[in-house]
Amino acid sequence: MLMNSAVFGQIVNMERQRYHKDTTGWSGTANGDISLTNYGQKIFSVNATAHIQYQDKRNLYLLLGSYGFLKGDQQAFIDYGFLHFRYNYKVNKVLRWEAFTQLQQNAITKIGSRFLLGAGPRFKISGTKKLHLYAASLLMFETERQTGMAKHINDCRNSSYISLTLLPNDQTQLITTTYYQPVFFDFNDYRWLNQTTFKVNASKKIALTLNWSYQYDSEPALGVRKDTYNLSTGVEVNL
Repeated sequence: MLMNSAVFGQIVNMERQRYHKDTTGWSGTANGDISLTNYGQKIFSVNATAHIQYQDKRNLYLLLGSYGFLKGDQQAFIDYGFLHFRYNYKVNKVLRWEAFTQLQQNAITKIGSRFLLGAGPRFKISGTKKLHLYAASLLMFETERQTGMAKHINDCRNSSYISLTLLPNDQTQLITTTYYQPVFFDFNDYRWLNQTTFKVNASKKIALTLNWSYQYDSEPALGVRKDTYNLSTGVEVNL
C-alpha cells in the first residue's frame, strides 16, 4: 500500500486523503515499514507516509508527506518523496475555495524536482450521509526539472477533477477520483488519472484497503512510458 500511487504516479490524489466528517478538530494517519532482504544480494527498503488534517466549520487544513526508496547492490531502484499542503474554505453550502502547494521527486518517472502552486473553486454536488460528490476546476502553475536535464519546464495547467465517495455503512467506504490536467494553449499535452480505494474498517483504528490507480501522461520524460497502473492492498492505521 505504501508504495502504490506515490511510486508510479505523478499526480497525487488528495481526495482519498480527505476525511469527510461533520466534527471539528484534528485527525490523521501514519504508516511505514523498513525491510532488509538478503538472497545473495542485499535489498533495503524504507517507506513512510503521514497525513494530518484540521477542520472547523469553514476551514480545512491538510498536510500529507511521503517518502520511500528501494536499494540493492548499491543501486537505487525506487526513490520518491513528496510534501503536499492544501487549504479549503467553505464559502457556502455549494462552493468551496481551494489552494494548494506541492513539492515532489520521483526517480522512476524521472522527476528530479517538481513544484506546484494552484487555486480555484470546488463545488459540492451532493453531501448526504452516504454519498459525497464533488467537482473542481483549478488553475495550477508547475515548474519541473527532469532527471538529466539542466533546464526547468514551466507550465500553467488546468487541474479539474470529479470525486465520488460512497459510505453504504459504518464499515465500508469507496472513493473514486478522476483528474484531468491539460496545459493551457497546448491541449495535446495533458495528464489524466483515476484512483479508486475500497476500505473496510476492521476496528476503530484499523482498516483494510484495496487500491487501484491508472495514469496517462501524453508528454512524459524521455524513456518513461505514457501509461502506468497499480493494484495494491494494505492496512491503514488511524491516529
